[in-house]
Amino acid sequence: MAFSDYKNISQVQKRYNIRYEEINFIAASGLVPPAGFAEEIEISREHIDVFSSEASRCEVIVFPLLREVWKNYRKIYSLWIQKSILCDDDLVGIPDYIIAAISPLGKTVLESPLIIVAEAKKNDFELGWGQCLAGLLAAQKINGDRDFPVQGIVTDGKLWEFGRLCEDIFTKNIQSYTVDDLSTLFGVLNFVFQSAEKKILKDRHISSEET
Repeated sequence: MAFSDYKNISQVQKRYNIRYEEINFIAASGLVPPAGFAEEIEISREHIDVFSSEASRCEVIVFPLLREVWKNYRKIYSLWIQKSILCDDDLVGIPDYIIAAISPLGKTVLESPLIIVAEAKKNDFELGWGQCLAGLLAAQKINGDRDFPVQGIVTDGKLWEFGRLCEDIFTKNIQSYTVDDLSTLFGVLNFVFQSAEKKILKDRHISSEET
């Protein structure tokens, strides 16, 4: 099934026997974004009807925020926009954004997707999480490591929700965050990027032991 065929989390749970839980697993303090970036976001929010369409909130809020955090990790992560994932006949789709480990073959090859970001289209977070969880399952299968969490984000630009899939347990972070508190959101995104980085360090450690 395509990711878009899943309308909520429970559909994915039933098909793949995924257990659901809620805890606050994000341990992040505020992180002040670069002054120039914060100013650009404020200018956009003041003078552009940012939330009038899906395209505007993606281009003005979602992608710039992801890119600003990603820039600090650009030597280990690749950032993908609307990149298709084909895991098998049952898990195929196009997440809005993917953060993945950089492939030794270059920026044209998707390798080890670690963070899946889904837009909550029409502010429908239930639908967004159904598609995001399907994407997380595909990422987990591609990575071949059920023990390491893959991170999920669903957002409508204003509200940001976070979850993770580890083994057969999907954990939703109880607390959500908003772009109104930019420094807190920036810190949370950085925490998620750091959490995913541990997968890369783990793989590098295994690789060095094998050589």
